[in-house]
Formats: sequence, structure tokens, C-alpha cells
Amino acid sequence: MHVTLEMVSGKTEEHLSELNGDCLLHQAVVAPFQSLQAVAAEKGIDLQVASGFRSFERQLTIWNAKASGHRLVLDDQSQPFNLVNMSERERAFAMLRWSALPGCSRHHWGTDMDVWDAAAVSPNYVLQLTPDEYQQNGPFHKLSCWLGEHAGEYGFVWPYEHDNGGVAPEPWHLSYSPVAQQFEARLNAQYIRKILDNSELVLKDTILNCLDEIIPKFIFSACIRK
Repeated sequence: MHVTLEMVSGKTEEHLSELNGDCLLHQAVVAPFQSLQAVAAEKGIDLQVASGFRSFERQLTIWNAKASGHRLVLDDQSQPFNLVNMSERERAFAMLRWSALPGCSRHHWGTDMDVWDAAAVSPNYVLQLTPDEYQQNGPFHKLSCWLGEHAGEYGFVWPYEHDNGGVAPEPWHLSYSPVAQQFEARLNAQYIRKILDNSELVLKDTILNCLDEIIPKFIFSACIRK
């Protein structure tokens, strides 16, 4: 399938298919994920997707709510930041540790998903998607270890596995690299600047002024292709 900029930006769903009727993934990712899911089930792991495709508008809503103080921004210890005394640049960079800019989120592509193990917790468990849930003594540590051994066999990788000073590590975030790399190839500075400049982004002027620093640190750093 030809990857269009509408697909890259999350402004179309033409490339997506339903997974279990409750989330959307790229149509070429559903079968590999279901294969991974089936093998995980043999080990007592109920691999589920907490978040698959996310539209441009949804990502814009998340970003603007955080930038406006209506939604929490977390630090590296998963504690709320006090944004009141921060400059606009400091606020933007604090948000970028955990939240992608609209038009630049890998969730737009349908190749990436946040996963958890439904068999490891009670039905009323409130999923947080924080690092401690996936570390030793966390409910999803078994899942994390198992994926570390087997996800690559099915084409899945962690784009945010290591902390390079940009996006914080996300042990729940999987990417199907054979397709994700096709989307990564369409990312460039000209596209990123245009999609943001034409948006109703809160802190837009600050983001655009810092874009030369933001792109390599928070966007290209997660790319599988080098």
C-alpha cells in the first residue's frame, strides 16, 4: 500500500482494520499481532491493546488539554508536574517526554500500539501505562519479559525502548517495524512544520521556534530506519 501524508498525519482511516471490534490497526498489522497474541495465550498471557490508532484530532485534543492545564503532565517518576512556573519552552519539552505532537504520533499510522496483559490483573484494574507496571514486581513484568524474548520473531519492536533524552521509555509501546518503516520514510522537517503550522496547537509558536531541536530529539530518535 502506498503511504500518503493523510495516513502519516492520522487524518484518514482508509488503511485501517478493526481488531476485535474495539480498536483499529493498520490492515497489514492485524494478522501479525493476532499471531503474537495467540502464542502469548499459550503462556497464560492475555495480550490486549489499550490504544491502537489515534487520529490527528484526538492527539490534538490530548496535547491541548495538557498544554492548557486541564490534563496532567507527568514527570519521569510518574508524578504530576507543576507547570505554573515553567516557561512555554519548558512546558512543551516536559510534555514531549510522554506525548507526541499531533501529526507526528506513531499511533496515527496504526502500526503502533500500547499493550498490556489482561490475565495479570483483576477485571476492574485501572490501567495506568506507567513504567512501574512493567518493571519487576509490576503486574505486567511477565508480559514485558516474554515480549523481550518473542516480539521480534513477529516483527515487533519497541521504538521507545531506551532513554536518549527525548521521549521517555515506554515498555508498553510496540511497533510493527515492517510497515512502520514505510511511514517513517515519509517523515521530514517540511511535512512536520506544515502540519503543525496549519493546526490549532496550543504553544504552537514555541513549538515552531524550537522545531529544529524537537525533530531529532523527540521524533526522528524513535525511527527504526537509520
